[in-house]
Amino acid sequence: MRNILVVEDSPVNMELIGCLLEYEGYEVAKAMDGEQALKLIKKRDFDLILLDIQLPGMDGLELLRIIRNMGKKRDIPIIALTANAMAGDKERFLDAGFTAYIAKPFDTREFIETVVSFL
Repeated sequence: MRNILVVEDSPVNMELIGCLLEYEGYEVAKAMDGEQALKLIKKRDFDLILLDIQLPGMDGLELLRIIRNMGKKRDIPIIALTANAMAGDKERFLDAGFTAYIAKPFDTREFIETVVSFL
């Protein structure tokens, strides 16, 4: 079974994303902030990380930089989840080191297709 870490501070978005992934048969770990996410990443191996950009405390870009410097963890595909859907944002996030980008709100079928494409 594939393990996915979802880092999302909105309970509503976390519930939706968790339900979609679990319905597809993935094991889902959840973190509400960057510190929680780092603890999980250090303890477990994940096949994919879905990372919200706007998090309390440490934002998604800072967390991404830390993960990308974590030795064998650096190659985990990390998809940015963000409501920042302005022109140039996708390129900015990909240039920062994200594997892909999903703008919120998202189409649930496209969301799953994007996730599957990296597993």
